[in-house]
Amino acid sequence: MFLTTSDGIMLHYEDKGQGRPLVFVHGWAMSGRVWFFQTEELASSHRVVTLDLRGHGRSEPSSGPFSMSLLAADLRGLMDGLALENAIVVGWSMGVQVVLEAFPSIRERVAGLVLVSGTPRFTSAADYLHALPPVEARGMGVRLKRNFAATMGDFFRRMFVEGELDHDRYQRIVREVVIGGRQPSPETALDALRALQEADQRQCLPEIDVPVLLVHGDLDTICLPAASRYMTGQLSHARLEMMEGVGHAPFMSRPGEFNHMLMDFTRSLDAA
Repeated sequence: MFLTTSDGIMLHYEDKGQGRPLVFVHGWAMSGRVWFFQTEELASSHRVVTLDLRGHGRSEPSSGPFSMSLLAADLRGLMDGLALENAIVVGWSMGVQVVLEAFPSIRERVAGLVLVSGTPRFTSAADYLHALPPVEARGMGVRLKRNFAATMGDFFRRMFVEGELDHDRYQRIVREVVIGGRQPSPETALDALRALQEADQRQCLPEIDVPVLLVHGDLDTICLPAASRYMTGQLSHARLEMMEGVGHAPFMSRPGEFNHMLMDFTRSLDAA
């Protein structure tokens, strides 16, 4: 399915199941296909909506400057276009920053947030030490220009730590997520990386007045676990679940455990 943004970009999304909406926002250089193991299980009891951010998956690339505010506007457009109400919005990695940026404009449609392996700022600064040094992001940009395919392969492998995946789980992730999805163009990947380097959503955190579940792998080397600890301390209604022995994508490597956490969070909102 597709919707058209205010600036004429065709965005692809999937919409399955019925019930309380669960809206999933993927990370850098990925697509809505990363949520395959959530859609597979949760669409039997919930309305599951997965978005391909512009330039990612089957969505058209941006026709102008690429920014976090533009991605946030796309998320708002999706939720408005589908008239979603009482939704739980789940963001992963870069998707966490998209959700934080979009929150003021989607607040009336949101019952809770789930922030997975995220950070409000992708690179560290003198007053924010819970992220990778800026030189790492710049180095990735150089490597993307030099050898895009190899750099993307290295990035995917870095999402998981040694021993996290057995052979069958790894092969299923490759089959359903990697082969089943589409990589962005090198231009979009670089534009999105620059947007990450420029973005800082720390000022958004005090504005969030809905319950928040944060999930992070304790061995994540892309978005550091300390970032979720920091966000938990800045949010007024937050709970952190740290998953042991897990890297950057716990919903892929341990989908059963992740889905159980998500459903527990959903039930807590129902009870409240």
